Amino acid sequence: MDARQLHPQRLNPKRLAAKMAPLMRSTASALKLPGMVRGFPVGQQAEIMCRIGSLEARLARGPGEVKTAQRLRYHVFYEEMAAIADAETLATRRDVDAFDDICDHLLVIDHDPASAIDGAFGRRKAPIIGTYRLLRQGVADLNDGFYTAGEFDIQPVLDRHSALNFLELGRSCVEKPYRNKRTVELLWAGIWSYVKRHGVDVMIGCASFEGTDPDRLALPLSFLHHHASAPEEWRVSALPERYVDMNRMPKEAVDMKAALAQLPPLIKGYLRIGAFIGDGAIVDHQFGTTDVLVILPVSAINPRYISYYGPDAERRAA
Repeated sequence: MDARQLHPQRLNPKRLAAKMAPLMRSTASALKLPGMVRGFPVGQQAEIMCRIGSLEARLARGPGEVKTAQRLRYHVFYEEMAAIADAETLATRRDVDAFDDICDHLLVIDHDPASAIDGAFGRRKAPIIGTYRLLRQGVADLNDGFYTAGEFDIQPVLDRHSALNFLELGRSCVEKPYRNKRTVELLWAGIWSYVKRHGVDVMIGCASFEGTDPDRLALPLSFLHHHASAPEEWRVSALPERYVDMNRMPKEAVDMKAALAQLPPLIKGYLRIGAFIGDGAIVDHQFGTTDVLVILPVSAINPRYISYYGPDAERRAA
């Protein structure tokens, strides 16, 4: 979003040279690189990543699907939640920022005929009911860095782990009727397929609580501070000018059961898999949220979840 400050990442020549393959989409389009059409994946990467019943997960195949994902984001962030739209966002009814052009967009699509919506020329099409935005480090390094850098000082952790390949996750949302375990599993299976395909070592991204008053979130924020803080080697702090202390209650005063009940499902899911939480939260007044940073090294993922999703993350319902 325009209101977010961007912090270009310092380029590491060795890492950059090793990651020139994932060029930004505009370059891929201009050069007509193999496996890309107008900057979007085809062939292997356009295939279904995984499927559960009538739902499938795959990457967006063209600008039209990205626009549909942006409309879904607008509906969830601006109409359901408390995000404040500028004039352009109101006019287009799409949640758009500059990062959309360089990211891959993971989609969840429902192929149940009962869910189909009217398309062009009277055709019925399967709706996009969930999305996740994915930004690989090689692409971020060639552009303006990671979106997350507008909220958290991530450069030190990138420098400490310069040999590792990072992936940023963001802009996650699901249509209300589909907010259930099956859809969450499909999104995670799709992400895992993407992680394996691109040799990702670490996932990072912001996760949000609704509301902008940290005192009203004292219990879950304190729980995360005392029980889910990243170890020193993975420690990342909120930018000093935006830093909100998460240590708002003594550890002994935290009611574990009540705190878990107040955690958003996305954050709870990250913790279950093996993620850590960064130091400090930030308040995003535009989106009406309080954000924390999630750090998930692939090496820290609970083995039973890797086994559950399978080596190729392809689960299909009978």
